[in-house]
Amino acid sequence: MKKICFLFLMSLSFIFGNPNVDATLEVVKKFDNLPNILVQYSGKDYTQREYTLKIFKMLIADLKVTGHFAVQEGEGFSGAMAINFDEYRKSKVDLVARVSAEAIRDGLVVNLQLYDVNAGNVALNKEYKSTQLSTYPFLAHKLAVDINDYIKAPSVDWMQRMVIVSYYTKPGESDIISSDYTLTYKNTLISGGLNIFPKWANEKQSAFYYTKYLDKPTLFKFDLLTGENKQILSSEGMLVASDVSKDSNKILLTMAPNEQADIYLYDLTNGALKKLTNYRGIDVSANFIEDEKRVMFISDRLGYPNVFAVSVNGESAGSVEQMVFHGKNNNAANAHGDYIVYSSRETSDEFSRNTFNLYLVSTQSDFIRRLSANGVNQLPRFAKDGETIMYIKHESNQSALGIIRLNYNKTLLFPLRGGVIQSMDW
Repeated sequence: MKKICFLFLMSLSFIFGNPNVDATLEVVKKFDNLPNILVQYSGKDYTQREYTLKIFKMLIADLKVTGHFAVQEGEGFSGAMAINFDEYRKSKVDLVARVSAEAIRDGLVVNLQLYDVNAGNVALNKEYKSTQLSTYPFLAHKLAVDINDYIKAPSVDWMQRMVIVSYYTKPGESDIISSDYTLTYKNTLISGGLNIFPKWANEKQSAFYYTKYLDKPTLFKFDLLTGENKQILSSEGMLVASDVSKDSNKILLTMAPNEQADIYLYDLTNGALKKLTNYRGIDVSANFIEDEKRVMFISDRLGYPNVFAVSVNGESAGSVEQMVFHGKNNNAANAHGDYIVYSSRETSDEFSRNTFNLYLVSTQSDFIRRLSANGVNQLPRFAKDGETIMYIKHESNQSALGIIRLNYNKTLLFPLRGGVIQSMDW
């Protein structure tokens, strides 16, 4: 039992590479004549200027990440300074974003004025508030989302989502934190002992599941609103929550109560536990697909790990279908519509670091594209827009959250200082 769990954890977390710069996708969607946006800032005293500059810098970075703007970094301006539309038109500036921030007690108020130079008017004049200074990254992300929405570009709402991360603090111990996608904001939620595989419990991100190793693996649900930490169930061998239904009432679990890792469906409304796979090897990491009619998972039933799918009613209700036909060691996958992103081990040297690359494939054609060049790239997760993927990258005992903007030729890495990421969800 312990061997199964150990091998699973090893495959996801303890193998490190030495990656170079990632190879990115070819540009699928091109925006001709990207709007030129000039970002400026204002601040009256040191405290206001400090957070104004933080918001200013992060907003610039966010706008660049979208791929929807040509971004210019402006200088400070006087709060009462009028805008000269004619001068900006001559400079071929389309939008001007002016930001300022004011610390109030333990909170923060941010102001955004967005000017549409071509229309000659104020496009947005909004105030944003936070009750904690440390959460300023989320305010900056909200500004970027609103500016992006104004030009009616494809949604970047994923920027506002919290990321939940488990990371190793020392051998045998790991903490769980919530963060923004850049890992600038970090808030420790669970500490002490081995706490792994966090999974959001609902779309609102008000609670999450995670596994804690006590006498045996135990699944907990932590409520961010109340602070309640509720035990759900325990199992011998291993116990991991890998996906949650849209109505939040069902959980896909990997369990190995009899030294055999299989996929289970747990109904929170009545406590019913249904076994979906029954294979003498290892079935792990299930995800709902096709409007929750089927379940995708990783299995070694070909003699090596690969991606398969089965009816949500279980193996007895229909055959298991192979979903991916490229790669000989595919150990993590996620789906969005007709596309699957997965991690594939491409080397098998027992005495050196192995390479895990990410691939994107279509379930409707023979389309395949590699998303990374080398290193250890694991646990890919689609955003709801289907154009953005988050994943974990390991490099020389350090970890980072990676973001791939599929249609915009962008790959970005946000390192976690002082720890090794075990898993994440967003």
